[in-house]
Amino acid sequence: MAQTVSLRAQSRATKGKGAARSLRRAGVVPAVIYGQGREPESVQVDAPSLGRLLQGISTGSTIVDVTVDDRQPVKALIREIQRHPLRAENILHLDLYEVRADQPVSVEVAIHLTGTAEGVRNHGGVLDQVLYTLSLRVLPAEIPASVDVDVTNLGIGQSLHVSDISVPTGEIESDASQTICVVQAARAEETVVGAPTETPSGEPELIRKPKAEDEAAE
Repeated sequence: MAQTVSLRAQSRATKGKGAARSLRRAGVVPAVIYGQGREPESVQVDAPSLGRLLQGISTGSTIVDVTVDDRQPVKALIREIQRHPLRAENILHLDLYEVRADQPVSVEVAIHLTGTAEGVRNHGGVLDQVLYTLSLRVLPAEIPASVDVDVTNLGIGQSLHVSDISVPTGEIESDASQTICVVQAARAEETVVGAPTETPSGEPELIRKPKAEDEAAE
């Protein structure tokens, strides 16, 4: 099931770009909590605490228990993280979407390939993963940590598509025709024609075609 983490937040009365810049200079990230049946609520979170929380989690499918001031925690998903265009470690704004236990939500879940493809194991092929996340609509309590896809039977030139897999709970929203992975034949090393050869000493030997004028001069 989905990972759950905790985050403390404080109510925020100030709004606008100027107020947001002041918060960020003080080490605080402006944020908003919204969702079905509730008014958007402006809050703020400690920037270092948020940075530590984001390390090692899948932001698209992790449930966040958000405690605002001293109220009861609400369960939310991280819907958007706005980062500085030049300093990605600097978070400018955080969007949290409150979820309800009885209401399905759309999430992005990591795809985890399992096994060793037959074409890789027996024929020296290369497994190329094309799609890394899967869009699911599922109840919050049933969000999987990842979707495991077995590639053991894939031979050279064979591939798996979204239509080839299933999930134990919820429904897949990704395009069924999308390719997840493919086994390709290993590429032979190319020999560059006309490249300098090496002498026994290891130095490149330049080969020059003699000119007709040179021969005549002799």
